[in-house]
Amino acid sequence: MNLEYKSINILREARAKFKNLAILWSGGKDSTAMLALCREAFFNRVPFSVIHIDNGIDFPETYAMRDKLAKIWDLKILVAQSIIKNDKISGISCCGANKTDALRNLVKKEKFDGLIIGIRRDEHGIRAKERVFSPRDKKWEWDYKNQPMEIWDYSSINPDADHHRIHPILHWREIDVWQYIYENDIPISPLYFSKNGERFRSLGCTRCTVAIKSEAKTIPQIVKELGETRLSERMGRAQDKEAQAVMERLRALGYM
Repeated sequence: MNLEYKSINILREARAKFKNLAILWSGGKDSTAMLALCREAFFNRVPFSVIHIDNGIDFPETYAMRDKLAKIWDLKILVAQSIIKNDKISGISCCGANKTDALRNLVKKEKFDGLIIGIRRDEHGIRAKERVFSPRDKKWEWDYKNQPMEIWDYSSINPDADHHRIHPILHWREIDVWQYIYENDIPISPLYFSKNGERFRSLGCTRCTVAIKSEAKTIPQIVKELGETRLSERMGRAQDKEAQAVMERLRALGYM
């Protein structure tokens, strides 16, 4: 699978270029697939700290999955505790800029110079503007109008950046993630599978995530469903229902 090989090469390049890396895990399929890719790249282990930004109201299944993966994959979990307060940019108190503040505090404490994040270009218009190696300045801001060039898989590093975001599955699609999970028998949250005619297509916390109508109870059924739908993957996420400018402002200020 060429997608997989490219992602593994990005992870290995990141480890060679940065001194202190961490990987963000949200409980969702993409970040869990990222952990599995790390295990492929580094001989069945994840050689980085795994950060979970927790506002205290994630789904019980998310906490159970975190503990399960930590045990079976021997992960070093770091929890960045996020507070719930009004976010003036997105209007969402549970996530948004508040999670960025929690992450900033942890990165400063642990002195991470690179964060591995499982975002994809097909998720949202503003994420399509990202680079594989994406610098954040001293204010944690992302200059999406002036990004480093990427030519023939070469990615430059900004020595003046506070840290870089590394996006090894930026080139994947939603259906690619599910096929990878299925082919490699990767543990995944049960919330993705239909129960009483509903399932979650994208996972956030209990306050800003809603289920979709679905009868898909297996990964092959999910893949079939994706081939037939025209609905956005993140239609069930509150902040993605806002104007594109909202997500653009959040990401410019350091949001994932």
